[in-house]
Amino acid sequence: MLFNSLDFAVFLPLVFGIYWLLKNYHLKYQNTFLLLSSYVFYGWWDWRFLMLIAFSTIVDFIIGNLLFKAEKSFKRKILLSLSLVVNLGLLGFFKYFNFFIDNVNQVFSFLGKPLELRGLEIILPVGISFYTFQTLSYTLDIYHKKLKPTNNFMAFAGFVSFFPQLVAGPIERAKNLLPQFKTIRVFNKQKAIDGLRQILWGLFKKIVIADQCALIVNDCFSNPEAYNPLTLVFGAFFFAIQIYGDFSGYSDIAIGTARLFGFDLMKNFAFPYFSRNIAEFWRRWHISLSTWFRDYVYIPLGGSKGTKAMVVRNIFAVFLISALWHGANWTFIIWGLIHALCYVPLLFFNTTRTYTDTVAVNRLLPNLKELLSILFTFILTTLAWIFFRAETLSHAFNYLDAIWSESIWQIPNFVNNMMAFTTFLLVGFMLATEWIAREHNFALEKLATNWKRPLRWTFYYLLILSIFYFFGSEQEFIYFQF
Repeated sequence: MLFNSLDFAVFLPLVFGIYWLLKNYHLKYQNTFLLLSSYVFYGWWDWRFLMLIAFSTIVDFIIGNLLFKAEKSFKRKILLSLSLVVNLGLLGFFKYFNFFIDNVNQVFSFLGKPLELRGLEIILPVGISFYTFQTLSYTLDIYHKKLKPTNNFMAFAGFVSFFPQLVAGPIERAKNLLPQFKTIRVFNKQKAIDGLRQILWGLFKKIVIADQCALIVNDCFSNPEAYNPLTLVFGAFFFAIQIYGDFSGYSDIAIGTARLFGFDLMKNFAFPYFSRNIAEFWRRWHISLSTWFRDYVYIPLGGSKGTKAMVVRNIFAVFLISALWHGANWTFIIWGLIHALCYVPLLFFNTTRTYTDTVAVNRLLPNLKELLSILFTFILTTLAWIFFRAETLSHAFNYLDAIWSESIWQIPNFVNNMMAFTTFLLVGFMLATEWIAREHNFALEKLATNWKRPLRWTFYYLLILSIFYFFGSEQEFIYFQF
């Protein structure tokens, strides 16, 4: 079920109403209803996916309790290994089996001994990368004695399958989300209003910004030879905006929806395109995943301790795993490699932690140095996004080659120049709004709240009208494929 669908527009208020009607009963009834609702939400795509998430839930619930009781180091390692094998084995099979077969065939063909192994017709379960990492963090935290397991299976199953963030995050930690399933929730009007504002902004970013950018991006990437260089530059720019509006829009809707039910999810985006270097970008982009890799990959490998060579190894390992997490394609690996190469110079100059604050605090505009840093970082990430968007490496290189094939100073030749210009203005409005709100959790958290009521509601209704105006086909969120 998509957030930007009529199905969800019916599903959400229905679940919301019944959920709060159950508040006068025992907490277990609310949790049971929420679990059933989450399974309906997830099974809307394909009911067979439910067996997979139920299996992962049962396995990690049992292993978590056995881990806590186990005293011998050897037994604990066996149990942890079992969790890793089950979770990563399922993820690996569904996501990487055909990638492995294709590359084996290519290697043996290159050696003159073709194998012609056949892949399988595998349907990738929606959101498997997200809930797999969520359940893995539970067993890993228990193994490292940072968390005690729960004996409440219903609460644990709700933690794994909580529908607002199930298929595209944020990737929650058990220590944050699980206790909220064990605590009585009381309806908070202000919290719900804040949630609705965040949902509104998320839908605006998805439907009005990301989906409109997608129309231009798809044209540019489908046939780059048909467009002049400046058009392709704009195509890459619009993809950078599309993936941000799409993914951060989903996170806004997820966090806002959770607030309607009395839950607090972690912040997943912190206005990343206002970052002043790549290190800051990764502290602000997909925060739940970057912190997951920090805690469960980077630090266990040694983190920033040891020689520079060891730290560089750790950095490349994290970006390689992050690339593979996104998908079984060499384009993602090159995308990860580009970010690693951009990150390493900061490491040698000890500037990875230079920018930990918000840019231009208490100022309307950035100074020249800040502006140039933001633009440079955005250009680097946009170039890397070309590989992320391309279907193959040759597709990516053809796109880049088309940009540099002739003079860039030509008038863009979009299929629909007026639509492209309108989209550009809408993107400008979104970026300006987020710039004003960059010190807050999301764009509409404080914006317009102090305005006079007629003006405030006019602003909200304009956003709503724009969503209905641009609403068309139900475009899936980009990160559903991961």
